[in-house]
Amino acid sequence: MINTLAVEIPYWGQSIFRVVGGLVAVLLPAGGIVYLFLFKMMSFMQSRLGPMEAGPYGSMQLLAEVGKWLQKEDIQPDNADKTIFKMAPVVVLLSTFLLIVVVPFGPEAFFTDLDAGVFYFLAVGSVSVLGILMAGWSSANKYSLLGGLRAAGQLIAYELPMVLATLGVVIQAGSMNLQTIVVAQNTGEIFGWGGLGNPFILTQGVGFLIFMIAVQAELTQPPFDMPIAESELVSGYMTEYSGFRFLMFFIAEFATAGVFAFIASVMFLGGWGVPFDWFGWSNLDDVDWWMNIVGPLILTTKMFGLVLVIMWVRFSSPRFREDQLQTFAWKFLIPLSLANVAVTAILKVVF
Repeated sequence: MINTLAVEIPYWGQSIFRVVGGLVAVLLPAGGIVYLFLFKMMSFMQSRLGPMEAGPYGSMQLLAEVGKWLQKEDIQPDNADKTIFKMAPVVVLLSTFLLIVVVPFGPEAFFTDLDAGVFYFLAVGSVSVLGILMAGWSSANKYSLLGGLRAAGQLIAYELPMVLATLGVVIQAGSMNLQTIVVAQNTGEIFGWGGLGNPFILTQGVGFLIFMIAVQAELTQPPFDMPIAESELVSGYMTEYSGFRFLMFFIAEFATAGVFAFIASVMFLGGWGVPFDWFGWSNLDDVDWWMNIVGPLILTTKMFGLVLVIMWVRFSSPRFREDQLQTFAWKFLIPLSLANVAVTAILKVVF
């Protein structure tokens, strides 16, 4: 995007532009997710209206909630490791901002274009586990410690099927670059016809399903909310947090849902693009400049569609037992994802 501007922007200006863009790309969708799904969709599913007082139809309720949490006292347990206790929510939220770095929003609308973008997001996505463990251990609370240990076991178990689910996409696209994956889907053809491109959800449907299940587990949302489990662990690793630090965990939860949905849209739904045949484009260099404006809107629409599915499952599913959760990952998802990789590799060689 920066290269298309008529004026030369210094490096410090580009850095500010990227920081502001990153804040908008993470926080704005997170706010939309909270309002649309947590405040409204869940309310309608339970035959109630949800927040209605703050702003039109309760649209300002999120700002009221943020203001409330900013005014609350920041309490720390006497026996807590104060330094690690304070760092934990920062680590969890920072991992979300680092994830958005590799998401392409248009032909030139991206923060960075890494050749190993898939590897990067899989690696950075694991950083949040460290933050959760830090929160559980440093709180000097047995419920927090149990929640942190549950989270570590769960996230390790479900990261493997997530990695294997993305491997099928990488094999089919022949690249780990997310921009290349977008182009491969929108320049692809189905039986010689390019009117729909070739979104990988059609050929990697099993991988898409596994990826979305793993995302649900990574977010520690029902039916995979054992690390929090209010009826058992109060609030798990967040039990001792209050005020702004609790708010950071809250923001990270919904912001991460949006970022993972962005990544799933890029890898399985064609990302920011539309089938290139519609406009006679043959490659990325032919794409018109206006896709840098329309592309983010297309990608955001797909993201909200996937978050709708994530939240629907969250609001309507009972919690797994710990043994069921681990068994589902190790005895079902991982063998299924390995089979998907094997079939994809065979078909790639044959065709």
